[in-house]
Amino acid sequence: MKPVQQSLAVSLLCLCAALLMPLLPLPLVSSAGEAAPPPSPVPEPSASPAPDALTEEGVQQAVGWDEQVRFAARFADGSVREVTMAEFLPGVLAGEMPASFALDALRAQAVAARTYILSCMSRSRDAHAGAAVCTDPGCCQAWLSESELRERWGGAYESYLARIREAVAGTDGMCLTWEGEPILSCFHASSLGCTEDSGSVWSTQLPYLTSVSSPESEETVPDLVTRVYVSAENFRDAVCSVSPAVLSADPAGWVGEIIRDTAGRVSGVMLGGAYLSGSTLRELFTLRSTDFTLRWTGTDFLFTVAGYGHGVGMSQYGAQIMASQGADWREILRHYYPGAVLEEPGVPQG
Repeated sequence: MKPVQQSLAVSLLCLCAALLMPLLPLPLVSSAGEAAPPPSPVPEPSASPAPDALTEEGVQQAVGWDEQVRFAARFADGSVREVTMAEFLPGVLAGEMPASFALDALRAQAVAARTYILSCMSRSRDAHAGAAVCTDPGCCQAWLSESELRERWGGAYESYLARIREAVAGTDGMCLTWEGEPILSCFHASSLGCTEDSGSVWSTQLPYLTSVSSPESEETVPDLVTRVYVSAENFRDAVCSVSPAVLSADPAGWVGEIIRDTAGRVSGVMLGGAYLSGSTLRELFTLRSTDFTLRWTGTDFLFTVAGYGHGVGMSQYGAQIMASQGADWREILRHYYPGAVLEEPGVPQG
């Protein structure tokens, strides 16, 4: 794929990402990908910093590549301000992955998060009303302030912050590229058995976002498999609200063929003569992923769901398990982004 072609493909994927991208590691909430509406308009960029920005108490790492890269970020309070990668990235890493995870999992996440920001910068520096990125986890990536982290971590604040800083500093400037351009480094919370092809989710297949094995199991990941029960009445109302399905009086006959993609996730289901995509059903019934089974129990419809998130790119729990088994962050990244090159590029000129 030539750089121009890749740029067009990445742009198309980003339009879909706002609707489809990762929830975060359980039980936290995450980003670089889950359902969210388009960003709302924000005020003009302000020269004043966002409240509680993670720049106090030496949160910035030692002067390095990350401190030279500047970009505008839109914060949850609507403010837009210029930050350095070193100021911004610790808050992203802390918001996207539990600080208790193994250091090599945190390092892999730091590289994925940095790469995602650089990918956004390479496409547009004002895509978010004057900002290259935002802190809406359903659109770009989560970000937590110092006060939010103190509340979340309590007495463990100093030790957890040290781990976050070490993961960021230990990968200073490192990013993943494909043909010289930062990749769209999607990630998600967990997958059972294997990750998903990007083409199955967004119709455009990127060569470094292909299905690979992932080591999660019910013994190693909390709530890896979840169950959702839906009454016949609620099921009918939801399905008929988005499709021309004709559902008979007997719910036992409503579910027809369940169509799966090459990774085993549901691409679509025939319901009352109408086709509904797996992603539509996921949204309708608040399922954690499209890796599910569906059956009528005699009293309810039962969705049995595996994993959490869209399934594309790095599995965060998979990274944690790989790290606990001795893999370093480079191995983790090579596994989940096959073919991508790990490098330290020159400082972008803006």
